[in-house]
Amino acid sequence: MYKKINYITAVLVLLASISVNAQVTTQSPYSRYGIGNLRGSLLPQYRAMGGISTAVNKPTGYNTINMQNPSSYAGITLTTIDVGMSGTITNLTKGDASDKSFNATLSHVALAFPVTSHSAMSFGIMPYSELGYNFAQKGTISSGSGTGNPATQNITSLYTGEGGLTKAYFGYGYRIGESFRIGANVEYLFGNLIENRDLQFSDDGIDDGIVETSYGTRLQNKNSVGGVAFSYGAQYDIHINSKMLVTLGYSGSSASTVNSTRTFLATKYSYDGVTDGGVTIETIDSTGTGKSNLKLPLVHNFGIVLQKYNKWMIGADVRMGKWSDLTINGVNQGLQNSRGASIGGQITPDITSINSYWSKVDYRLGFSYDKTYIKLTDNDVKQMALSFGLGLPLANSRNAFYKLNFTTEIGRRGTMVTNELRENYINLHLGFTINDRWFQRFKFD
Repeated sequence: MYKKINYITAVLVLLASISVNAQVTTQSPYSRYGIGNLRGSLLPQYRAMGGISTAVNKPTGYNTINMQNPSSYAGITLTTIDVGMSGTITNLTKGDASDKSFNATLSHVALAFPVTSHSAMSFGIMPYSELGYNFAQKGTISSGSGTGNPATQNITSLYTGEGGLTKAYFGYGYRIGESFRIGANVEYLFGNLIENRDLQFSDDGIDDGIVETSYGTRLQNKNSVGGVAFSYGAQYDIHINSKMLVTLGYSGSSASTVNSTRTFLATKYSYDGVTDGGVTIETIDSTGTGKSNLKLPLVHNFGIVLQKYNKWMIGADVRMGKWSDLTINGVNQGLQNSRGASIGGQITPDITSINSYWSKVDYRLGFSYDKTYIKLTDNDVKQMALSFGLGLPLANSRNAFYKLNFTTEIGRRGTMVTNELRENYINLHLGFTINDRWFQRFKFD
């Protein structure tokens, strides 16, 4: 028992250290807005169903951790562990130009176990948002007067960002009667949001065609975030008969104020125009604003699920967030309110099958659509994705159950306007789930 606890503790510490030190886990120009691209509190098995989770208590056949709605913890009857990783293939296009990238990272570690016959608790760590982009704009400026060719100077504006926020949570769910569940999470958000803007100047010799050494100025804004937020939820079951039920669910996140420290750094450097990076000549300005805050908005999720025990499940979610209230260091970020919807489900042909392994597999499919909190030139940035996946049962012992969950999301993010920036992506998620009997005392006659 103690070896198992030590193992899980070691994994949690490892993931926490990786989350703190990891810098770039995405390449998305849209992540420069707000606090980056939001990840959502979803394990692979929920992402495969389009992200439906608000009304999901226990999918067919096994215990799973649904931190999107902490009231679902009350349905956990076995110690449950979920560890996973994810990767993203991104293809950015604008007109005839395109760029491809790949990023991968550990995605989550979560643990849950029953406390009483009516309640359970869970804790874990996972990404909350991702910040990562790198793009440039080039131009020239002219000086001088009179006729003929004036002197010109090439200017390159570089925009880069890295970092993101990580969420560590502790939650508790409680069942009231046979049909009603409530729960809440206490969440600690932490991480760095680092954004740079470089202005590079290069003198281009008009007469001799010789490119001289370039000089650049870098302006860096860094927000170090660390503070407590809260989320909560409720679910209610309506039993149609002994094998079928409808579950209604609600979950939300409070409008929390999280501590933040902002630092500003301006440096001047030399740049040869060929190799990456530069040599710093001097620090022009360095300013720390001291303690400030990041004000997160109120978020609501509503869901409904129709389920036949150990056979199939289908459901839908609707979500909305008041992101127009987001402020960083007292400055409103100029975002709009978001809204979205998901639909999806899963089917297990025969969970008790002995002769056919594939009859015991969970087959999942879903679709999601969101109007994000970004609006560019009066056009909403939208996101839509088709998802599918498998829940592959592994060898089981008398007191333990193992499952491998694999999910693929194929999606698009952008204004959907011709010749505007469009981001096509493929997200790959892999999760390993264990159900086991821990912390339980067995009696022998």
